[in-house]
Amino acid sequence: MEQEVHKLFERYEEFFERSLADDFDKEEVSELYASEFIAANPAGVMAGKNDETLVQAMVQGYQKYREIGTRQMRKRNIRLSPIDDLHCVAHVSWTATYSRDDLPETAIDFDVHYLVQVLNGTAKVFGWVSGDEQELLKQHGII
Repeated sequence: MEQEVHKLFERYEEFFERSLADDFDKEEVSELYASEFIAANPAGVMAGKNDETLVQAMVQGYQKYREIGTRQMRKRNIRLSPIDDLHCVAHVSWTATYSRDDLPETAIDFDVHYLVQVLNGTAKVFGWVSGDEQELLKQHGII
């Protein structure tokens, strides 16, 4: 399982980088996420499907990331908490780098906890828990 989860987040990081460069591949979304998912943050809990609604939300999200000056997203570490033979929580530490004309280069470290399922040798995200991204961006003067 560990190898498949690490491969998933290699692909995830590469996907994020390409999407920041406005090279969004909607087919790749279906390869990263399960058919349905849950997400939780301080704003609440939501459930969704890996369909055109997710694709549109992600396109808009990457546009917003570009607007606020997101230049890079790099994973620093992955720690797994196995649940059973097919499921785990992947605790992923990220560093986001921002830069704009009115903002010096700023790096922000944060963690996201992903629920991952490995079926037929393929790992996919079926949920995540994250902190208050908007508050963190405000604290660093990004927004």
